[in-house]
Amino acid sequence: MSAPTAPTADGTDGTDGIGGLGDSGEPGEITVHRCTVTVVRCGGWSWGPEPRGLVRHVVDALPELLAEHFAERLAADGPDMEITEPLTVTVRPGRTGPHGWSGGAFGGGPPVEVHFAPVAMVEVPGDAPADGGGSFEESFVAAPDPWTAPGAAALFAELAERGELDVLLALLPDVSVRAYLLALLGVDETAAARLLAELVRRVLAGSSPAGPHGGAARPGPVEPLPEPLPERLRAVVAGADAADLPRLLADFLASADRAEAVRLARPPADPYALNTDQRPAAAGGSAGASAAAGARTTGEVQVWSALPFLLAGPLARIGYLDAIGPALAGVELAEDAPLFAAALAYKVLGETARGWRRAERDGKAAAAFAGLPPPLAEERLADFARRAGPALPVLDGVLALAVCRGHDPVDPLLLTGADDGLLLIDAHGMFPIAWTPEATALLPYWHSCGRPPVLLCDGPLPPGTLRELASAGVPFLTAVRPLRGDPVARLPWRTPLWAAEGAAPDIRLAAELTAHTQRCTALVTALVTERRAVPLARDGALERTVTLAAALGLSTIAWTLWRDRETPDPLSALARFADLAATVRFESAAVRVRVPMGRRHADLQHGGLLADVPDVAWLGGRTLTFSAG
Repeated sequence: MSAPTAPTADGTDGTDGIGGLGDSGEPGEITVHRCTVTVVRCGGWSWGPEPRGLVRHVVDALPELLAEHFAERLAADGPDMEITEPLTVTVRPGRTGPHGWSGGAFGGGPPVEVHFAPVAMVEVPGDAPADGGGSFEESFVAAPDPWTAPGAAALFAELAERGELDVLLALLPDVSVRAYLLALLGVDETAAARLLAELVRRVLAGSSPAGPHGGAARPGPVEPLPEPLPERLRAVVAGADAADLPRLLADFLASADRAEAVRLARPPADPYALNTDQRPAAAGGSAGASAAAGARTTGEVQVWSALPFLLAGPLARIGYLDAIGPALAGVELAEDAPLFAAALAYKVLGETARGWRRAERDGKAAAAFAGLPPPLAEERLADFARRAGPALPVLDGVLALAVCRGHDPVDPLLLTGADDGLLLIDAHGMFPIAWTPEATALLPYWHSCGRPPVLLCDGPLPPGTLRELASAGVPFLTAVRPLRGDPVARLPWRTPLWAAEGAAPDIRLAAELTAHTQRCTALVTALVTERRAVPLARDGALERTVTLAAALGLSTIAWTLWRDRETPDPLSALARFADLAATVRFESAAVRVRVPMGRRHADLQHGGLLADVPDVAWLGGRTLTFSAG
């Protein structure tokens, strides 16, 4: 066990021979060779249902106890304590009998030794490469089978099994529906028919798609299907019931030839620049090269922040992590998943100076999280952002549906302006739901959450926001001054407050509005203004997607660890874990993240946030594992 020391006023380190200063006068280390911890039972007759578990709790608490013991010798709090050598804990039971420990797991027996080895002790050959080209153990392990990301059909099949496919399709823009329809043709005709039915419904409706549960239609023109439609298809569509449309279209696709089916799904010339082969056009040169080609398979790297890796577990719990590979595979970008991971990592690392400049350590940490060697060219991220456009709404939809499933209609939603759009947040935990350009596009999510009250926090709201919400019957409260003509009414409150005319808002929520506004403002400042994932991108689609994902990961960490003692806030997780350093080791079958033992590691371990994450798409299907040492 070791920890940094600081020199005393007389120039010595004050450790009585257990540490010292180096030749340069820099602080040395306090090395504990022998430590005795006595656990005293103050009452009762039992050591609990799991006496052996006490040993684990003692080891977890040991770094903090030692830090307090040596506090006078340390100039500051210092980094986390670190256990660098194998640790043996000897448990000596107390006396048996009426005043001792009777009948316990260890009672009356000999001393019990429990061994801890936080770091695997492996002998490495002397001629091994300096970059950690593989341990002695790994040399005997057979190379894993090549991993292929699941296709889009697997994602849509899972959504259909959960009964969420139609809801997700209603949230997607036309360009995304067409792109995945092309990907599913000849692979999964049933799912392809569901997508084609969604396009046909939009054409028949003559407007943009309606949201789930009767939500308002999304404004904007709809690209029609190619005309003329095949005669037999027009006859089927004209007399078909909406519920029978997917089945009838599946029969049509089964009998249609490939050229005819592709013509139905042919996307228009659109912002994502699809070429004549209906595949995303790759930029020439290094910018369009596959990110997987340079993926790390061996070696070890030190990163200043393990926080990007901590996002993987929370995102895996809601199925978001499993959706990344299929979503990108559907637009022929599965091999560029590491670039998506790098953009996600930048959202929880250091601030970008002047909106585009990054610290070198941030680039190194983001590259390690993505499984790529540094440096990462900003042009590659910008090019990926352009080509991944059709896939991003699918990931946003998966995230939104997961949060909406867990929302209690009694709890309010928060709405704030962010980057020329509107950000919708679950107030109970600050879980992000969606980020759209106007209020009408948020109505499907509001319906999915059970039509709860909405608190409009102060921020740059797009014009017409209050009018659109009032027209849709959304019960809202806001301190934002309305514009002339907005259908709102002033409420009797100690500060100016407005609600939709004729609505009956819960006035008790007014007392919470100020605190919610402050939290929303801080969140937008930290994750939108101060940290830019893809500063060179022409549009903000990828920026918004990774912001939602990063905010959800941080909110989940805060909710898991601190909901019982404070108001969960994603920025608490960002502040408390940003400087948690780690050692990342790349192996053929796993990527191992080792963080220092201490209070933070213990909290994460007890919260279940250090569980293994299998089949990570941007790591080539390898498992992400965590350990301490």
